[in-house]
Amino acid sequence: MSTHMVGRDRELDALVTAVTSPPAVVVIEGEAGAGKTRLLAELEADPRLGGLPVLRGSCRRLGDPFPLGPLVETLRGQQKRLAEAVLPAVTGGLRPLLPELAAILPPALEPLDDPLAERHRVFRAVADLLHALGPVVLVIEDLHCADAQTVELVGQLITAPPPGLALVVSVRDDEVEPWVRGALAVTGPVPPLRLRLGALGPADTRPLASAILGVDDLSEEFATYLWERASGIPFAIEELLALLQARGTLIRHGSRWVRRTLDRLDVPYRIRDAVLERASRLSRPAREALEAAAVLQVAQPVEVIAAICSAASDAVEDGLEEALAAGLLSEDGDRVGFRHLLTAQAVYESISGVRRRRLHARAATALSGPAGSVEDQPWVEAHHLHRAGRLAAWAVAAERAAVRAVELYDDEQACRLLADVLREAPLDGEARSRVALRLARVANDVIPEISDLPQLIAQAIDVMSDPSVAASRIQAEWRGELRLRLALQLEQTGGDSESLRRLYLEALDDLTDPALRAWAMIGLGIPHTDGVEPAEHRHWLHGALGQLPRVDDPVTRVFLRGKVAMVLVVMGDPAWRALAEGVAVDTGGTPRLRREVNAYDTIGIQACYAGHHGVAATYLTVGLDGARECGSPRLELRLRRSLALLDYCRGRWTGLAERVAGLVDDLSDFSRAGVDVESVHACLSLARGEIESAQSLLEAAVDRTESLGANDLLSVPATALVRLRLSRDEFDSAVELGVRVLATAERKGVWAPALRVLPVFVEALLATADRAGEAGDWVAGVRRAVADLDAPLADSVLMHADGLLAADPVAAAALLERAAKTYAALDCTYEAAQCREAIAGRLTSADPVAAGDALRAALDGYRRLGASWDEARAHRLARRLGVAVPGRHRGGRQGYGDALSPREREVAELVAVGHTNAQIGRDLHLSVKTVEKHVAAAKQKLDAPTRAAFARILLGSDNSGGFSP
Repeated sequence: MSTHMVGRDRELDALVTAVTSPPAVVVIEGEAGAGKTRLLAELEADPRLGGLPVLRGSCRRLGDPFPLGPLVETLRGQQKRLAEAVLPAVTGGLRPLLPELAAILPPALEPLDDPLAERHRVFRAVADLLHALGPVVLVIEDLHCADAQTVELVGQLITAPPPGLALVVSVRDDEVEPWVRGALAVTGPVPPLRLRLGALGPADTRPLASAILGVDDLSEEFATYLWERASGIPFAIEELLALLQARGTLIRHGSRWVRRTLDRLDVPYRIRDAVLERASRLSRPAREALEAAAVLQVAQPVEVIAAICSAASDAVEDGLEEALAAGLLSEDGDRVGFRHLLTAQAVYESISGVRRRRLHARAATALSGPAGSVEDQPWVEAHHLHRAGRLAAWAVAAERAAVRAVELYDDEQACRLLADVLREAPLDGEARSRVALRLARVANDVIPEISDLPQLIAQAIDVMSDPSVAASRIQAEWRGELRLRLALQLEQTGGDSESLRRLYLEALDDLTDPALRAWAMIGLGIPHTDGVEPAEHRHWLHGALGQLPRVDDPVTRVFLRGKVAMVLVVMGDPAWRALAEGVAVDTGGTPRLRREVNAYDTIGIQACYAGHHGVAATYLTVGLDGARECGSPRLELRLRRSLALLDYCRGRWTGLAERVAGLVDDLSDFSRAGVDVESVHACLSLARGEIESAQSLLEAAVDRTESLGANDLLSVPATALVRLRLSRDEFDSAVELGVRVLATAERKGVWAPALRVLPVFVEALLATADRAGEAGDWVAGVRRAVADLDAPLADSVLMHADGLLAADPVAAAALLERAAKTYAALDCTYEAAQCREAIAGRLTSADPVAAGDALRAALDGYRRLGASWDEARAHRLARRLGVAVPGRHRGGRQGYGDALSPREREVAELVAVGHTNAQIGRDLHLSVKTVEKHVAAAKQKLDAPTRAAFARILLGSDNSGGFSP
């Protein structure tokens, strides 16, 4: 190993400068073997730190990683440094994670009823504990191997670092998952320093190899050979040199090292081959110790390694000394492990399958002994038992590990463990039922990507339906809950409506818990199934409300009341208003727990579908704040999705396409929530005139919406698709889609959201020969159906449709103008512009002046929205009518030139008052990447070299696209 680092002086200087000026955030990136660990070791030994403590924790790939493992590793040994500190009460929440600090931590806290809120509290406690340590450097190595909680905590520390903290994170940039990269992309008060460790060049390879060999120089030919074979990766260079030395291939030539018989020796290119040949030269006890360490992966006490080996303890200790001397292993206090993960992987993969199983079995036994650590990390024992093939014992350990994971708020890991147990373990009926119920409860909250989850739950239900198993009341209750939760899963993924109905009914037969019974009744109240009258749906919803007085938990009552309200609002039942108001009252107008936030989201998005845009804005905006407060990224995504849909419906399109594009990616794993933003994305593509892509996107959105049974959303993409087909003279297919939407609304009694499609459906019928009478019949039928419903869109769409049907141009224009005004009152600016375009078409001959005024108003509306497809159509109409209108914008930034666009101005204003990019993104519902783009554009237009310059420049700007004084 080289005695000093080569080729990284600049990176080390930057790293030292950053960590000695806290708060600081440094991200070190590089492929495996690039020297990240060595750079961190140099940092720890650098005298310029002046005694600044460095705490190092490593993330390991060992089965399912221990939640917050690196933080636990670094903090549990800090008793002395924390002994005199006054710790905030919230740090008492760390007692389950840090039993070693029990003597100095405050008393344990009362558990919260919301796992995500509990996790958020733990994160706050960790930050407070780091603050109490005073100025400190916290190093998290190999974040690409980390558990989800560690990654989320790192993101929060970047966003809000304690004052004295210098956070340093290393990752393999070729192995970073998008969600980990997303956590590292957040910004806070301190701009992160990013250090990319690339491959060394030939110029640095020569001094590195010379340093490793302990000579002043080596031949240029040999240095070039090393550089080519190792691709400039420091670890590969080091391993290849060790192999060549062990072979005796290197010889001195004067004062330099050279390689003998260069053309005949075939040194392996892959590091694995180099490591294995070095290992093969060790004694048998040393090789046994290497294999044991490779199976363990994580550094462990010598006693644990010795217990896995077949050799005597003395021989194992001698073997470990030999492996340490060879540089394959390293010591970390009283623990021994591989110096580099690549070395461990190379050795592990060389072990035969039979021997691996035996070693994993010994590892499980050794780790459960006095020197082991499975009490704190039960998933370690589960990992080894699983690899050993001891499935019965593994099932017990894995279930225990899953329970522990839930306690530590790592629901995703719990789901993976429990699903694996159901797939692979030999379980009896009771055990299968218990494990399946644990999985179903957690899975309904986190919606993990477990493709066979419904099948796993269904298998447990089948087992519990066996008369020999389902004899007790408890078993029946379990079976009922499993049926309920299976139905909820299928509802999210588009399950068959008849199957859903049957599951809910069967669940009610078994359930006695009032909250679960109410939930099942709500499922029956959702209008999924054809042939079920709306009155029956209302019966079940009122039945669910009747269960609520028996539900003890107030948060659950809020959650269930929100579910009932979400169904009633799209059915046009005015009773939804009192329920929504009750949710607001019971939460004090501020949701703080996950289920409360869920209620705000479900009420808000369904109110949006139904046209209650003002109510929707209130609930969704407050709900988004609540999602952030309770620390739920999933709920925050859902609220941002809901607000994006609302902004589309009420014509607030500035920056919306960018937001939606990001949400489409973020929600790709969410079947039901994802289709909302996919629909908005498709509709905006049409409005922008991207016809070919819009057609495929709209057809896909309609298909997905129908397959999911999302009747509340269907009219949004369907309306746009009918308009597109109408523009292409595809009248029959346009009419057919409109009939599908309205017929579905009629069958299921979900009229309020379906009304959006009526005007364009009438246009399609009028464009088809001899179907004007049919159009009138449909309008009359819809008018009768919605007469007594709470459906705010009804007046607008019916006047719009009447205006299209009216034979007299002047009467038609009057109806359309009234429709435009009522649309505008609902913030439906897109539909209002369409009405005014229709007015121009009807008044062409009767009143050309009024036609021109209406057309100019329509064009202004389209232009403000950025609806270039509609704008182009309206311009064609203007030319046909001979109406003078402003010239059509034909691409590029719309008339802003060197001035700020409206969105750039919004961003610039927030920069000027000191907001970070992350804060701006939250305020404007934009991704950080989009904010960065707008900041860069504003910097260029304002000639502002720094963020501080924004305030100086904008304070004096007038008509240059910035602020007015």
